[in-house]
Amino acid sequence: MYRPQIKVLDCTIRDGGLANDSHFPLETVRAVYKACCDSGIDYVELGYRNSKAMFDPDEFGPWRFCDEKDLRAATDGIENPGTRISVMMDAHKCDPADIIPCAESVVDTIRIATYVKDIDKAIRAENAAHENGYETTINVMAISIESDFDLDPALEQIEKETSVVACYVVDSFGALYSEQVDYLVAKYQRIMPTREVGIHMHNSQQLAFANTIEGIIKEANYVDGTIYGLGRAAGNCPLELLLGFLKNPKFDLRPILDCVAHVIRPMQENLDWGYMIPYMITGILNQHPRSAMAVLKSHDRDGYRAFYDQMLEAVE
Repeated sequence: MYRPQIKVLDCTIRDGGLANDSHFPLETVRAVYKACCDSGIDYVELGYRNSKAMFDPDEFGPWRFCDEKDLRAATDGIENPGTRISVMMDAHKCDPADIIPCAESVVDTIRIATYVKDIDKAIRAENAAHENGYETTINVMAISIESDFDLDPALEQIEKETSVVACYVVDSFGALYSEQVDYLVAKYQRIMPTREVGIHMHNSQQLAFANTIEGIIKEANYVDGTIYGLGRAAGNCPLELLLGFLKNPKFDLRPILDCVAHVIRPMQENLDWGYMIPYMITGILNQHPRSAMAVLKSHDRDGYRAFYDQMLEAVE
């Protein structure tokens, strides 16, 4: 699939930070950033810019806040022709006053993550970021549990009240199937005709890559991936698979493969992510993976049948 309009964003450090409370060593962040720049990735998201009033800096690592000094330490001296730096702000966990002018930052793009119920907060944060000179997106989380009744007016607000380049379908629970991806991409395109559609998938049912492909086929032009699928719980669409599918000669897979071998895969000795039965169960039941994450930390992590019955009772 070659389409020059497609933009690829790597969010290994940002989404992967949900698996380790953003405690990546600086050399890891630099290695990921360099691999993405060398591979020709369009965007690299280096973490969250969330409020220190809501997250304790003694508990969370620096990539939950992305202070300018840390971003500069991660990127200085690395050539990045054509690769833009992104950070994410949660609409309900950020302070728009923390946004400094783009001219004073290494950041090019700010992505606002939001639940539909917080759309007014998201628009306020997006407006502040745009006014400070940043390219912006809005990423609508937990899309699989939203009704058309609530989602449609939120998308109308984004179309009318923001300057985002793209609005993302975010399958936070890893619950979507291809026909739902088709439906949502078409809805976004119909309600927001002046915005690009983005795709951010989770791998609870081993469908993150397939659903990302489906979005691309339906002309979603902004697509997310993480190196070796690193991310909270079941993880994300693997960046290396995505690059292989796109067949775009501007992307070089080799630096990503080196990063998998030497940086990301060794993390599995101390960090769990990827497809596991408890994540499959929460995915098929359209539930947040937090329950699966909890059971996997318990003494009964392999009690799959009991967990399935427990989750069935919770949703009935």
